[in-house]
Amino acid sequence: MKKKILIAVSAAAAVCVIAGAFWLLRGRDKGKNTDELVYVEKVSDLMGLGSGMGNPGRFSGVVESQETWEIQQKQDKTIKEILVEVGEDVDVGTPLLTYDTATMETDLKQAELELERFDNDITNLNNQIKQLEKEKKEASDDEKLSYTTQIQTAQTDIKKTEYEKKSKSVEIEQMKEQIANATITSEIKGVVKSINNGESQDMTGGESQALMTILATGDFRIKGKVNEQNLSAVTEGEPAIVRSRVDDKRIWNGTFGKIDVDNPASSNNSGMYGMGMSSEGASDQSASTSYYFYVELESSDGLLLGQHVYIEQNAGQEEQKEGVWLDASFIADLDSKPYVWADNGKEKLEKRSVVLGEFDEAMNQYEIKDGLSREDAVAFPQETLKEGAPTTDSPAALMNEGDMSAPAEGDMPVEEGIPSDEGMPSEEPIPSDDMTESPDGEEGAVAQ
Repeated sequence: MKKKILIAVSAAAAVCVIAGAFWLLRGRDKGKNTDELVYVEKVSDLMGLGSGMGNPGRFSGVVESQETWEIQQKQDKTIKEILVEVGEDVDVGTPLLTYDTATMETDLKQAELELERFDNDITNLNNQIKQLEKEKKEASDDEKLSYTTQIQTAQTDIKKTEYEKKSKSVEIEQMKEQIANATITSEIKGVVKSINNGESQDMTGGESQALMTILATGDFRIKGKVNEQNLSAVTEGEPAIVRSRVDDKRIWNGTFGKIDVDNPASSNNSGMYGMGMSSEGASDQSASTSYYFYVELESSDGLLLGQHVYIEQNAGQEEQKEGVWLDASFIADLDSKPYVWADNGKEKLEKRSVVLGEFDEAMNQYEIKDGLSREDAVAFPQETLKEGAPTTDSPAALMNEGDMSAPAEGDMPVEEGIPSDEGMPSEEPIPSDDMTESPDGEEGAVAQ
């Protein structure tokens, strides 16, 4: 039920965007002549509303490896040298970095001296016990108790020193192992995704607190980012669609996986806007928390590591329905004699009765059994519409007719988290010899 409500709201929001654009383009006031042009759209186009750019449940994401290996900085060690670069391919055993062992080698020598001292202390204590036992045999009965106490104290000191010697031996072995393993090698075959050694680098433009991250080669998954205010749009286990940024019809199917609410993503002032909200109104939302989520793919054929894509909930928008289906908001008088405002084929508006069939609650669409075809064009219902009004399917004609200019780029509403395309990687393969520059797109891994 939650999913159905969410999808219905999303579909309604998409329709509202169409309606808003309709009135924006028409520039109509109440006092204008009702013979102004009326904007109409083909039913076949409206049936694809769910997959359009107006979908409020669309997010952007980046292709990454299923397996990620992170190397954390050891706080008690200093890095001597990074041996690889971001974007470099590595195999199992490839040297990645070395730690400075000068301090450890000094500590090792000091520990070995302490171990030698423990051996000397134990030898001296054993010699002391032998001397005390010899003297005890020749002492009087009154003095023997004192000798017994001294011997027992020396034996206790030996046990204490032996324990300290054992602990120091373990410590020395650990130091030797650390010195021997000062060079860190890769545990997996993959590509260096990021290096964070004070000058953070990431081949996908992301952020990681790990010293180095290696992405395994093989199957891919999609990583996105969602703001807490629309977290309900991402539900673990629900079907998802991954869509190409350059070819809206090219898709990959998958399932929403883990939502990493335990590790909030760092905030980003850009790319946190809600759909329909201008950049001026984004300051409050930019302070809210965002989280990374993942999409597990049925197949990753055709995807490239680091490629940027769109993510959306699979609400059946790609399913090709038989017959004619229309969003309920385009149908007037639903409860008695349903009708639509349609183009009569002669660029004139008419009120046309329709016969309704099934209702798709998830998509908020009615089946039109009679009265409309996919090739017909309809207008969004408004009280000011009248039969005989001229129609057009050209937004440009409406703007010219209303003496309106196209809105400036900065005035257009943006979807949640739309990053600039500037600096974003294309769908072309990432060059293997030039991957040190971080694209700006990972922080765009939020709703687009």
